[in-house]
Amino acid sequence: MSTPAPDQPAAPPPDPLRRAALIATAVLVPLVVVLLVLVNVVGRGTDAEDEPGAVAEISGTTSAPRADLPALPVDTPPITPEADLACPALMGQLPLDLAEETSRPVDSDSPFAYAWGDPATVLVCGAEPPAGYVVGGPQTLVVSGVEWFVDTTDPDVYVWTTVDRNVPVQVRVPASSDSAAPTALSPLIAGSIPYTEPTPAPLPD
Repeated sequence: MSTPAPDQPAAPPPDPLRRAALIATAVLVPLVVVLLVLVNVVGRGTDAEDEPGAVAEISGTTSAPRADLPALPVDTPPITPEADLACPALMGQLPLDLAEETSRPVDSDSPFAYAWGDPATVLVCGAEPPAGYVVGGPQTLVVSGVEWFVDTTDPDVYVWTTVDRNVPVQVRVPASSDSAAPTALSPLIAGSIPYTEPTPAPLPD
């Protein structure tokens, strides 16, 4: 006859206080971590504002200053009523930097003259129609919807003049540069100077 095994001691009842403490710890630890992170971030921002030499990060770009060059004399024809009406829209859109050249001051009787760099690229809104232009001739180019007549007779300066706008726009480009300036300006001209059907240049008197 086998001897019965002694009774095992009963497990103690669960401690409700210990269970509550564990739950509180599980909740409080992440909360404390979050609070520490927030304090750290806010503290950094406050320190940066209070520090006298701190520089705030501001989104966007600032306008570049004009090049430190003397005013460039620019001859312009008399201002026509058409130029007075159309040119301000174009002049207000001209960039400070064009084809990696910075704008420079000009000395002109017309407010519709602008220049960049040295040697200068010069724009005149309200220029004379180009002499020698023939509709569809070999010296014409269409760039971004703008038709240009390109005069290359001067070995130092190439003269681009629009022929399909009610106000001619002339861009004088150093012969040593490429067509980057007229190419960049074409969309601005197309959007601001009204289109007109190209016509041959008037014959000289």
